[in-house]
Amino acid sequence: MRDYASLALRAALGITFLFSVADRFGLLGPPGTPGVSWGTFPRFAAYAGMLNWYAPHGLVPIIAWVDTGLEIFLGVALLAGLWLRRVAIIAALLLLAFALTMARSNGIGAPFAYSVFTAAAGAFMLASTSSTRWSVDDLRKGRSKAR
Repeated sequence: MRDYASLALRAALGITFLFSVADRFGLLGPPGTPGVSWGTFPRFAAYAGMLNWYAPHGLVPIIAWVDTGLEIFLGVALLAGLWLRRVAIIAALLLLAFALTMARSNGIGAPFAYSVFTAAAGAFMLASTSSTRWSVDDLRKGRSKAR
């Protein structure tokens, strides 16, 4: 059961990260389309600026791009099961940072409405499991055992 739960959690978190990236590049539709939060990268960057209100204005595009790159990496690594424990911890910390900045900028209800605390807790849970079945990590472990 633990292997299936770990796989499901990896998939849910990984797809969520990649879905968010797809939204900010307009792959889910233009702004105003139902289910689309941003629809364009500039709209996402403006949201990142709102969440990171303390950052100098010139750093906001860098923050938006670093976040995007990190989310792509985390999404792919979680789906593949690559460096699973480390990646899950990084994902959990990033999600916790999102939740806290959302709470500070938009009120405490925002991270709960978008289940960001739940996702962070799930990523921490994933980091604590020893299950690596159906992952690149598992394949690498199998090769090292065969040697």
